[in-house]
Amino acid sequence: MKRLRSSAPGWIVLVVLVLLWETATRLAGSLYFPPPTQIAETARQMWFSGPAASLFLTDVVFEDVLASVARMLGGWAIAGVLGVSLGVLLGRSATAMDYCGPIISFLRAIPPPTLVPVFLALFTLGTPMQLATIVFGTIWPILLNSVDGARSVDATKTETARAFRLSKVDWIFGVVLPAASPKIFAGLRISLSLSLVLMVISELVGSTEGIGYRLLYSQRQYDFPAMWAGIILLGVLGFLFNTGLSAVERRVLAWQPAHRQAVAAGTGA
Repeated sequence: MKRLRSSAPGWIVLVVLVLLWETATRLAGSLYFPPPTQIAETARQMWFSGPAASLFLTDVVFEDVLASVARMLGGWAIAGVLGVSLGVLLGRSATAMDYCGPIISFLRAIPPPTLVPVFLALFTLGTPMQLATIVFGTIWPILLNSVDGARSVDATKTETARAFRLSKVDWIFGVVLPAASPKIFAGLRISLSLSLVLMVISELVGSTEGIGYRLLYSQRQYDFPAMWAGIILLGVLGFLFNTGLSAVERRVLAWQPAHRQAVAAGTGA
């Protein structure tokens, strides 16, 4: 309840901005900037005018929206597994980053969209190319934060683990990963936002489905209400995914005293 009250001013500001948007667009009468009510009606027709048997969802939802979300989450999950695994290995090594650091810095400096032609040549057109683009662009925040987190294991925990002669598996999953989890989640949050952007970019090239393809198609057809509906959908998806990941993070890191204090301060407890 306290969290809802603390977020109420933000929702009030959002409502005011939408009302101002509605008024300004109707006064301007621009073809390129339709009012929110027209965008909402277009969104309803595009996504929520299907039969009751499919929960009123249209084919566009199943063919474009869900396909894009699956690719985005799939690429993000692959990047998460690879980034955390490599990051922990590199972080716990005394010399690995000395050799791999320059290579990582070089690769992460390459803008992922510029590699789309390369991925088109290496992979088949469609989902493989799109997943490769998402994974390449989102792995670096996870990898570097995992390295930093793996290096930050407290010396006392290290000595205690040695005293109990923990196995490598127990050491990694019982000591290193819990200690590194705050920084790992920080990398996951950054990469989640990047995955949404790269999902759209990857669907702009040679794709016949997805939110990015639908945005480009609407623009070429001068269907600006549909284009704006797609843009707003991306914002809503980003908000929902970030909120969901934050909820998971709060639950997973609830055992940490510093995290409990931060949550209590944020909720006014």
